[in-house]
Amino acid sequence: MSQMIRVTLPDGSAREVARGTTPAQIAADIGPGLAKAALAAKIDGELRDIMRPLEEDTNLALVTSRDEADALELVRHDFAHVLAEAVQNLFPGTQITFGPSTNDGFYYDFAPTAEHGPFRDEELPLIEEEMRKIIAADLPLTREVWERDRLIAKWQAEGETFKAEWAHELPQGEELTVYRSGDGWMDMCRGPHLASTGKLDPAAFKLTRVSGAYWRGDQKNAQLSRIYGTGWLNKKQLAEHLVRLEEAAKRDHRKIGREMDLFHLQEEAHGSVFWHPKGYRIYRELEAYMRRAIDGAGYQEVKTPQVMDAKQWEQSGHWGKYRENMFVIPDEVPNIEDEGPLVSDDAEWMALKPMNCPAHVLIFRQGMKSYRDLPLRMAEMGCCHRNEPHGALHGIMRVRQFTQDDGHIFCREDQIVEEVRAFCELLDRVYKQLGFEKYAVKLALRPDMRFGTEEMWDKAEAELREAVERAGMANDDYGWEELPGEGAFYAPKLEFHLTDAIGRTWQCGTIQSDRVMPERLDASYIGEDGERHRPVMLHRAILGTYERFIGILIEHFAGRFPTWLAPVQAVVATIVSDADDYAKDAVAQLVAAGIRAESDVRNEKINYKVREHSLAKVPYLLVVGNREAEEGTVAIRTLGQDGQRIMPLAEAIAMLKGEATPPDLRD
Repeated sequence: MSQMIRVTLPDGSAREVARGTTPAQIAADIGPGLAKAALAAKIDGELRDIMRPLEEDTNLALVTSRDEADALELVRHDFAHVLAEAVQNLFPGTQITFGPSTNDGFYYDFAPTAEHGPFRDEELPLIEEEMRKIIAADLPLTREVWERDRLIAKWQAEGETFKAEWAHELPQGEELTVYRSGDGWMDMCRGPHLASTGKLDPAAFKLTRVSGAYWRGDQKNAQLSRIYGTGWLNKKQLAEHLVRLEEAAKRDHRKIGREMDLFHLQEEAHGSVFWHPKGYRIYRELEAYMRRAIDGAGYQEVKTPQVMDAKQWEQSGHWGKYRENMFVIPDEVPNIEDEGPLVSDDAEWMALKPMNCPAHVLIFRQGMKSYRDLPLRMAEMGCCHRNEPHGALHGIMRVRQFTQDDGHIFCREDQIVEEVRAFCELLDRVYKQLGFEKYAVKLALRPDMRFGTEEMWDKAEAELREAVERAGMANDDYGWEELPGEGAFYAPKLEFHLTDAIGRTWQCGTIQSDRVMPERLDASYIGEDGERHRPVMLHRAILGTYERFIGILIEHFAGRFPTWLAPVQAVVATIVSDADDYAKDAVAQLVAAGIRAESDVRNEKINYKVREHSLAKVPYLLVVGNREAEEGTVAIRTLGQDGQRIMPLAEAIAMLKGEATPPDLRD
C-alpha cells in the first residue's frame, strides 16, 4: 500500500502527503493564520475532527468560523460535552445520557443521584463557572474507537447504566467511538469535535434553564434533568442572541394572550385552546380571509368526520407509522356496571383523525371522475387531534387539538407542475398580505423509511423542483434549499419558512406531491383513453394550523395587530361625563360602518384610559370631551405614536373603515 495520498483542496490544487497526516498539519503547512483559524475539516463533504488522520485520497476543505453553520454545530456540541463534564465534576454519581446541539445552543440530559434530586436553576451559575475552568484548561479532545463489550463493561463498572444500555443496542458492526477530555473524562459520541476545549470562547455561552425529560423521550422510562444552554462563536453573538431572547420574552404569545384576554389553556383539556371572544374574533377574521383566498383559487370546501374506523387508517398507512400520535377509541358502549373492565377485549377500534387526507380521498371516490374533472381542489378547515406528549405542549403553538387550513389537489400527471406553481403564488400573496415579507422555500427529499419506488420519488422531487423554478423562487432571495431525508414517508414536500419581526423562522406552509395514498386508497379517474388512472394527490397548507399561526402573528406583531385583524379596532373614550352620549353615538356610527368599536365612559382620568387601552393594543383611541361633542370631532391617538390628530367624526370613520378593511378587499 502506498504511503502517500493525494489531497485535493477547494481551489482545485492538490498535495501529496503521507498517509496519516492530519488536516491540522495541512492547515499549518498552508500558513500559521489558517492553522490558528481552522476548527475542523470536511472530508469529501463530511465534517470531521481536524486531528483525525487521513487514510486515503480525499477532497479536503478546512472549516473556520467563517463557515458559520458548521462552526456553530461544532462549538455547540462541544459546549454540551463540557457541560456534562462540569456536572460530573461537581456532582459525583450523576449519570450522563445524551447532549445534542440545537438551533441556538445545546442541552444535556442527566440522571442525578437520589440524594441530590433534580437539578435546579439556582445551580446553573456554579456549573457555568466549572465549565469555564474546563475551557481554560485547554484539554485536548481525542477520538478513540472501542470494542463493544469492553465499552459496555466500562460503562457498567462506572455505574453509567444509560450509556451501557445505549451501547448495547447500537447495531452490531457499528464502530463505537468515544471522545476524551484530556486524559480522563469521556463520553460516547460519533463526533466530530474541536481539537481542544480551549477552542471554545468562555464568554460565548450561557446556561438558560432546567427542565424535566424522559430517557429516550418515553414517559414510561426514567425521568431525567435536562440542562439547556445557548452557545455561540463569540461574546458578541451571545449578546445579540440574549437581546433577541429578551425581545422574544416580551412577545411571548402566552403572556400577550393573557394581557389581551384572547385565550387560555387549562389541565381539564390538555393541549386544547379555550378561545375567548377577542381571540376568537382574530380567529374568525383570519378564517374568513383564508376562505376568500381559497374560493378565489378554485377550491371546493368540504367537511369530514372527526372519527373514522381503524381499518381506514390501516389502509392509508397511518395506523402503522403514526398510531402512537393518534387518539384511539373503542367502537362499543362502555361498561356501566361497577365491576368489570370499562371496555371489553372484543371492542373494535376507531381513531380521532390526526389529518384530513384519507377522508378527502373518500370524497373523491364518490361517483366516477373523468380527466375533465381534474384538477379537483378540495379544502377543509379541518379540526384534527394528535396525541402530543404533555411535555411537548407549548401554549397555542403546539397543541393536541388544532384546525388546519388543509387542502388536497387531485390532478393528472401533466397538471402537477402548474398546480404547485399556482399554489406557490397563492401562498406568496397570502404571506405578504398577512405581514410577512420574507420567507424561505425548502425542498424536503426522500427519507430512509418510505413508501413507493425510486422512480416515483425521482419524478415527484423533480416536479416540485420545476414548479419552484417556474414560480421564480428557486434562488437566494427565497432562501432556496434542498433538505435530504426530510420528506414525509409517502411524498417529498416543499416547506415554507416564515421570518418574523425579530428574525426567527417558522415552518408553516407545505405542499407534497403524493402518488402513494391514491394507490393505497384506490382513488382513480377515467382518462381520455377510457381507462382507469390514478390521480396524483397534492397535500397543501398555507398557515399550517390556525392555533399556531395565530401564536406566530401575536409574537410577530407583539400583539399590535394590523387594524383589520385587531379584535377591538377603536375605543371612544370620554374626558368628561357630559360627552358620554356623544361617545356612544360615535360608537354606533363606527359599528354601522363595520368597525369593531367600544366606548369607555368610566369615571377615570383620560391618562389612565389611554394607558389601559394601549396595553390592550387597541389600534385607535378616539378621545372626546365637551369641545369634540359640540364640534362633531374626535381627537385620534394611534397606537405606538405620540400626539393626537383632531378631525371630524365622519372623516375619522372613513379613515378607520379603510384601515379595518382586510388587505384582499381593498381597491
